[in-house]
Amino acid sequence: MTELEKGPLGRRRGRGARERILSASQQLFRDQGINRTGMDQLCAVAQVSKRTAYQHFTSKDELVAEYLRRFDPDVMPGVFDRTDLTPRERLLAAFEIPASTPLCPYIAAAVELHDPEHPASQYARDYKTAIAARLSETAREAGATNPEQLGEQLALLIDGASARTRVLNSESFPTAAAIAAVLIDNAIPASSPRQPSDDRGTTGSAPARSGGRRAGSW
Repeated sequence: MTELEKGPLGRRRGRGARERILSASQQLFRDQGINRTGMDQLCAVAQVSKRTAYQHFTSKDELVAEYLRRFDPDVMPGVFDRTDLTPRERLLAAFEIPASTPLCPYIAAAVELHDPEHPASQYARDYKTAIAARLSETAREAGATNPEQLGEQLALLIDGASARTRVLNSESFPTAAAIAAVLIDNAIPASSPRQPSDDRGTTGSAPARSGGRRAGSW
């Protein structure tokens, strides 16, 4: 396990308690799962008492939901808010996720919890809906004839690549990106007006890399 940012040994209270609890949850939930992580263990790693933990989070359910919110609160700004890429390049940049990335935490939480009404499951749905919406919005900018359909197709590809990468322990996102390029080109009419920034390359050009930095969360 990686060393967590901790307060002084024995510290039970203070402004850093909430962050230590969230830091512990990010480590433990990803390493061993949500259901296998009890509040006693989480509090021990975070160096807080259970009373302090429940002062910050009324229940473990609330903590799990906040754990998911922390991953990508702005919905992949490293992809969709980039001004140096064309809309088509931004769509493909969403697939620049390294094979070493663990299974999407939103998928993992929804599968593990088995409860569609759990606050974390509801947040996972909201997040996945937001991803599809941002893909659709970008597809519309790119001139797609049916941007909502293309957005849903690309969202499905991203989730499928995430699950397949985890199951096979091999990189699936390059294959998904190649499929995405075909879907994008088929969805954008040849007569679609080119944006000024498109003059950098052809429609079939690869997206600009993000300098080795992970382009987005999911």
